[in-house]
Amino acid sequence: MEKLHFSIHHAETTQRSVLMHLLQTAKHTTFGKAHQFSTIEIYEDYAKRVPLCTYEDLHETITAIRSGKQNLLWPTQIKWFAKSSGTTAGVSKFLPLSYEAIEDCHFKGGKDLLALYCNQFPKTTLFSGFSLRLGGSTSVNSNNHESYFGDLSALLIENLPFWVEIRSTPNQRIALMEEWESKIHSISEQAISQNVTSLFGVPSWMLVLCKHILEITGKSHMHEVWPNMELYGHGGVSFAPYRKQFEALFPHAKMTFMETYNASEGFFAVQDDVDRKDMLLLIDHGIFYEFLPMTEFSSANRTAIPLEAVELGVNYAMVISTNSGLWRYIIGDTVKFTSTQPYRIQITGRTKHFINAFGEELIMENAERAISEVCTKLKITINEYSAAPVYMNEGAAGAHEWIFEFESPPEDLRSFTELFDNALKATNTDYEAKRHKNMALQPPIIHIARKNLFHDWLRKHQKLGGQHKVPRLRNDRALMDELLTLNQSK
Repeated sequence: MEKLHFSIHHAETTQRSVLMHLLQTAKHTTFGKAHQFSTIEIYEDYAKRVPLCTYEDLHETITAIRSGKQNLLWPTQIKWFAKSSGTTAGVSKFLPLSYEAIEDCHFKGGKDLLALYCNQFPKTTLFSGFSLRLGGSTSVNSNNHESYFGDLSALLIENLPFWVEIRSTPNQRIALMEEWESKIHSISEQAISQNVTSLFGVPSWMLVLCKHILEITGKSHMHEVWPNMELYGHGGVSFAPYRKQFEALFPHAKMTFMETYNASEGFFAVQDDVDRKDMLLLIDHGIFYEFLPMTEFSSANRTAIPLEAVELGVNYAMVISTNSGLWRYIIGDTVKFTSTQPYRIQITGRTKHFINAFGEELIMENAERAISEVCTKLKITINEYSAAPVYMNEGAAGAHEWIFEFESPPEDLRSFTELFDNALKATNTDYEAKRHKNMALQPPIIHIARKNLFHDWLRKHQKLGGQHKVPRLRNDRALMDELLTLNQSK
């Protein structure tokens, strides 16, 4: 905790040290030589010499590393690759994962999470029981005799030290099963009789597991299955649509829900205060951060800024340089800062997951806030959703089309639509302006999804389990049209 506190209170100095360490470590790599890392002494030179990049820019180099070439982006051997969701071209991403990233970023972030939790709850009995990890449905696969890929969760499970493995459930064989529905049943069968005190995994899939366990045990809530359960560390998707369901599943006051920001590219942030709705940015974990204002994202002259230059409330695309050799890499997530002393963030969405067909600039944060407000007012639950624009012909106003999978549908869909529309107006002034007198936007079009629609879409695309999810917002109609067709198929 002492080192963590130092980095928190000396964030700018720590970040510059991280950058210089990364540059010195990688100065003899192919990338380091090409950009003269050995002569860079200040951040400004680094920002001038190294352009911002995306996965598409690195695809050829990463493919070469996967085929066995080394010392291209990072000097130590890269043999692990986290297989992540597809790019806009539909191609899976294989993100390099060095030994340093596993130990000094992902595992270190996990240790800090537990330390922060224990600091808030010193009387915890967390370590008297098992930690249930709900990882990805893709096991570790071999690309060649020196290269392996899989879900990040699977790769981390493969590399866990024995002293963590013996206190984790399910066992490694079950945790790495590929067939998702069989794995859910196997996890349930093994974990039901164990003293599970903590859970870690994506909310949508953890919800599936918990409901399955209640179904086969006949219990009314999860504390009847695991009476000593006290912590759920969640991440991957917004927790807001799921919170009420988890609070019903785990009704004891001792239960704590703690958000993490752990992606294939790194472990970035953790909720250090459960009474707050933001997360502490982890400063000293082998990652140097920059932030690109979304107002400049599509500009030819876009400029990222270092940590000390950020402003509160601004929507930024996050840019990282890492101890796996990702240099000024735009990861695709957007965040805003809620505090700079210390640096705390909230995830606001994705750089490609938004609707801006009519100048409304609707982002996931707006949608999640509006949904939460309406669900609270109407006392209903929305499990999944997706939205897309409707482009009207002959100069007529457009609209947003939404498909919601409700736990139980609202009694009056018209009333729900009106409340939701007003909530969106309240959270996004651009949307409100476009909705004024229906001039640019008509009222939203709402569809009720049949049960398991989103689950079936994920199965169809072989994306069950792990961190896979249906995109919430899309600026085109491809996903919405597919969902609407699938919605009529059963």
